[in-house]
Amino acid sequence: MNRKTLVLPAVVGLLAPALAACGASGDGSDGRAAIVVGTTDQFVTSKGNPAPLDPAIGYEAGVWNVLRQTVQTLTHVPRGGGEPVPEAAESCTFTDTQNESYRCKLRVGLKFADGKPITADDVKYSIDRVIRINAANGPVALLANIDTVETRGEREVVFHLRTPDATFPYKLATPVAGIVPRSKYAAKSARTGFQVDGSGPYTMKPEVEHHRVVKVLFTRNPYYKGDLKVRNDEVELDLFPDAEKMGKALDSKKIDMMTGTMSPEQSRRLLENPENGIKLTEMPGLAVSFLGFDTKDPAVNKPVRQAMAQVIDRGEIASKVYGTTAEPLYSLIPSGITAHTNSFYNKYGEPSTAKAAAILHAAGIDTPVKLTLHYTTDHFGTGTATEFEALKKQFNDTGLFDVAVQGTAWEKYRPAQVRGDYAVYGMGWFPDFPDPDNFTAPFLDRNNFLNSPYKSDPAQKTLIPQSRRESDRSASAKTFERLQDIVAQDVPVLPVWQGKQYVASREGLTGVEWAVNSSADLQLWELADDTA
Repeated sequence: MNRKTLVLPAVVGLLAPALAACGASGDGSDGRAAIVVGTTDQFVTSKGNPAPLDPAIGYEAGVWNVLRQTVQTLTHVPRGGGEPVPEAAESCTFTDTQNESYRCKLRVGLKFADGKPITADDVKYSIDRVIRINAANGPVALLANIDTVETRGEREVVFHLRTPDATFPYKLATPVAGIVPRSKYAAKSARTGFQVDGSGPYTMKPEVEHHRVVKVLFTRNPYYKGDLKVRNDEVELDLFPDAEKMGKALDSKKIDMMTGTMSPEQSRRLLENPENGIKLTEMPGLAVSFLGFDTKDPAVNKPVRQAMAQVIDRGEIASKVYGTTAEPLYSLIPSGITAHTNSFYNKYGEPSTAKAAAILHAAGIDTPVKLTLHYTTDHFGTGTATEFEALKKQFNDTGLFDVAVQGTAWEKYRPAQVRGDYAVYGMGWFPDFPDPDNFTAPFLDRNNFLNSPYKSDPAQKTLIPQSRRESDRSASAKTFERLQDIVAQDVPVLPVWQGKQYVASREGLTGVEWAVNSSADLQLWELADDTA
């Protein structure tokens, strides 16, 4: 079972431009135009992926951003972050001091969008369904610690966990734990196609051409009952093949807000020459980018990985490729998250060819070391190819490496990476939830989302379980510091940069500062057209 393929665009810039009077292409139910949001996310059905929007299957950022609007979870992370609070539930709490039993009580009168009542049995059915389907590369690992799900009457559900896990409320806040109607979602098989049904703030209607979604209309769910305040009646999500086309749609006022991948050029232009009436605001971002390794491949044994960590110049990559939209990252845990330390900088310091040569010489490794760096051409944005050319030059300029780069379309890239076809590869990560556990366990634990063969008994048997016992997450800081130091020593992954987020808005469109959180979760219910 592999952890998520929820990966980040190469530039985490989020542009929220103006709502112009002629900018609405959808029709609201009250006669007003719908807010139109653009994205470069792509939803395509294929023989290998016939059910991309099933909560038991989908595990990419764009997929989750559709699911968050339409399926409801028991808990959610509130505005501005913090610990999860009840959403579909009216209350949730651990019932023991060991964090092994978690009880939620549903809100009174909870209903699906078709008006049918929701009971505790529906919650159990939805969770059990994900575990039963057990999709390869799906999100099931987030629920792997559930031993049993118990219902008590119509409104109470109790999760019995195999081991203590203080992060469990965060996991229940993710779309994998979304409540779905059994009439639409079979117990043992995925729901094919693009329709999503639930009890979230919106219903959805996809427009499909040639097995590909081109737009989704989200309409306020009249039966929604939860903790979210929905500030609009309709939002249309328009899908674009690339940032350039999305930018042109913005310029021509066909969309009101642009999310997802921005090119470095777009973000620089808006920062240096802001358009009249547009305010550009920097927001916290938690997306990370890194090089992953097949640690069983002798071409990238530990000394080679350490030597690569010794010469990489993150600052040059961030500044020359991504400008102000990225910053150097020296740990798996990004800045802004509890327990972040610059573990790689603490160990390796500034880039040094001499120190890298000493590492390789001490291990008896002949130079130059021949490697191919693999990257995906169509998943992380237009800056990816430039980044990998820059990495190639950095490594080759030392004389210690003979590096080539190879780009592959995501549809083939991800399966090849999971199979172990690549010794070195680029990957990114949007967190499932803003906790240090979600920047360590998915990379280091058994059955990690990279399908990495890396093993560390201290990490897997002691530190990760120990960190999950602490209800006070700050109390686990020392444990996470040790985990970060292990990563810097063993280099199963090599952090490169951390993304920043920008939101630009024009007079008339409000709520943009809340419409995307630090984890890049899209929250369309926050948007409103205050000019109407």
